[in-house]
Amino acid sequence: MSSKEVDLLVKIQDALYDVPGVVPGARTLSHFGEHSLGWMGLSAAGAIVDKPRQRKWIALGAGAFTAHAASVVLKRIVRRKRPSDPRIKIGVGTPSKLSFPSSHATSTTAAMVSLADITGSKVPYIGIPIMMTSRMILGVHYPTDTLAGAVLGAACARAAIEIERKTA
Repeated sequence: MSSKEVDLLVKIQDALYDVPGVVPGARTLSHFGEHSLGWMGLSAAGAIVDKPRQRKWIALGAGAFTAHAASVVLKRIVRRKRPSDPRIKIGVGTPSKLSFPSSHATSTTAAMVSLADITGSKVPYIGIPIMMTSRMILGVHYPTDTLAGAVLGAACARAAIEIERKTA
């Protein structure tokens, strides 16, 4: 691992880890995003409540699930280990020891890109850097893990959105 990337992760934690409410908030996001289950729940709720845009809500869930699955496959190919420098605080447990890409950043980005498309608002995009940063605050991902996850998630969302539009 690049020492510059480890140093950046340490700086992020030094700046934010001890701020009141930050770690509990990051842990809440971690649980919500685990295996993209929170985004699947949002998708289901949207599909039930918003019948005129039901297909778009289903596409949100499909995109988030596909993004998560793609990230898991990539983790098994790349096999990058999670941060382990003694200066890094680990604030949450993880289902695997593999780090690249961040599945949370991947599925969150997919969900937020789709949500922005559904609502016609750019506000959902704020959720992307929040989830990315939360993964680094918790010490379970390097910055490039979250960045790669966001890129992969955006691509999966765009594909899901296009498929929904072309099959409507």
